[in-house]
Amino acid sequence: MKVRRIVGNIETPDPTAARSFYGDILGLDVVMDHGWIVTLGSDELMQTQVSFAREGGGGTPVPRLSVEVDDVDDAFTAMTAAGFEVTYGPKDESWGVRRFYVRDPFGTLVNIVSHRTD
Repeated sequence: MKVRRIVGNIETPDPTAARSFYGDILGLDVVMDHGWIVTLGSDELMQTQVSFAREGGGGTPVPRLSVEVDDVDDAFTAMTAAGFEVTYGPKDESWGVRRFYVRDPFGTLVNIVSHRTD
């Protein structure tokens, strides 16, 4: 048996509200919409990972999701311009990432992260 896909599910009374945060800003496409569930995704090949943590690193809370982007600062600018609540960072961490925490429209804590190349 081999895992083919892992899908995170976030409970919300309004699934369409995900489009601004995950679609417009993070660039995901609507790949399924049945009204009661909206799935956003990408055709790009990505690694499958699941993390288990007692903290979020540096004494921060554990985020529900981590989204790796190519430019954390661009994502930060877009998130703050759209009025989303940033709760941490952006910060260069000692383990080689630059990241910030933001709350999505449903209150989910999301870690937006890039691996530093310097």
